[in-house]
Amino acid sequence: MERKVGMQVRETPPFAPVLMESTRAIGYSLEAAIADIIDNSIAAKSGKVQLSFFPVGEAYVCILDNGSGMDDTQIDTAMQYGSKSPTDERDSSDLGRYGLGLKTASLSQCRVLTVISKQGDRVIGRRWDLDYVIETGAWSLLILDKEDMASVPHISDLREQESGTLVVWQNLDRLLTGEVDYEKSLGRKMDEVRQHLELVFHRYLSGEAGIKRLEISFNGVKIKAADPFLLKKSTQAMDTETMIIRGKRILVKPYILPHISKMTEEEKQQLGGKEGIRKQQGFYVYRNKRLLIWGTWFRMMRQGDLSKLARVVVDIPNDLDDLWTLDIKKSHAIPPAEVRNNLQVVIDRIADKSKRTWTFRGKKETSDTVEHIWTRMKTPGSGVVYEINRDHPLVDQIIAEAPEVRGKLETLLKYIERGIPLNQLYVDLNNDEKIENDTEIEETEMRKTLEQMLLALPSSILRREMLDKIEHTEPFCGYPDVIRALKAKEES
Repeated sequence: MERKVGMQVRETPPFAPVLMESTRAIGYSLEAAIADIIDNSIAAKSGKVQLSFFPVGEAYVCILDNGSGMDDTQIDTAMQYGSKSPTDERDSSDLGRYGLGLKTASLSQCRVLTVISKQGDRVIGRRWDLDYVIETGAWSLLILDKEDMASVPHISDLREQESGTLVVWQNLDRLLTGEVDYEKSLGRKMDEVRQHLELVFHRYLSGEAGIKRLEISFNGVKIKAADPFLLKKSTQAMDTETMIIRGKRILVKPYILPHISKMTEEEKQQLGGKEGIRKQQGFYVYRNKRLLIWGTWFRMMRQGDLSKLARVVVDIPNDLDDLWTLDIKKSHAIPPAEVRNNLQVVIDRIADKSKRTWTFRGKKETSDTVEHIWTRMKTPGSGVVYEINRDHPLVDQIIAEAPEVRGKLETLLKYIERGIPLNQLYVDLNNDEKIENDTEIEETEMRKTLEQMLLALPSSILRREMLDKIEHTEPFCGYPDVIRALKAKEES
């Protein structure tokens, strides 16, 4: 829209008390607010962040880093609302966006925000006190002198460092409102914060190649990376795909988690938390290796039980934020259409693979020639029925050795099929319960079973034929070393 030459202009700056109180309602959770502060620490090249909280009396939360620190101009800019445009070009390692995070995140949880920074021998401090801003009716940023800073919690820890920044939250009105037991409440909330940071910054905590390793501690105790993909276990990784948008690379790498039966209780808790593994499936979007959003298919696929083991890493750079409609809290993002089209292809591939992993108990299905114990058949009414495979070698052998039991065996198998507690199984699996009878058979036990089967056969030719057959039959196909050893024995 064109503007006339000489058109009158009137400046209408926002009223500080109203704007600052209003931005407190943006919707930051405690964990998201603290993560936003740590983003600034990472941008300042910190290698260590110390989080301290004091839940009794004059309660406070402190975040201290050993980054590059700030001078007077930098700290004033950091405390200014809207200090940087989201359209400005940023350093590739910068985790910020709107120039609001430090202020809005902090003041969403407290009424007094103090920031003290050190470079060399110089220590400077600034403070936003909401009650003072209301009193003055202006953007009254307090400049702290040496005496003011002396009473700030953990100031001595900052002074011992060569450089760094200390962020202190006091008058924690939002955290303590309505709580009877302040100490217990803040302690519980901080446990949630710890779990959140272990996940959101897990690539920094683990020291992934290409980024500076970050150490985060809670009241002196270091936290550990919570890998949402169990990369050190039998997770199946699929090929990485690269998308080029505006000349920038978006990397997509799908993973299939190990079957539930192969996870410890600790691992299931790490992967699923309070909501369970099923709720955590989907895309894991990282911006500069920092986890932004997870546990969603962006409405491109329903969260189902058969896809519960599927997780997809999406790595995006910080100069495509506008395409992803990234919000201030950095907890919400929507992929653009050109990305969604490519992700749909990935979804189709990974959903099928996750389904096979879940259905076949984590064993890799190499071909359709595998003779399964259970068969799944469609019924005329568009339903499905599960039956025990009557052609399974174990069934064949029982009948061959004792033909007179065929009828009784058939009756038993039918009762087993009809007696499967499907509803209860669904509930247990949906709650990520470990089904104890879904565990692997020990190799020694499997070898003993096969040797007994072979003993019933009168000739070496029949025994070799049997071994050839069971090589592609459940559960024997999962033990190729045992079968090879028995074949070698027959041939010797």
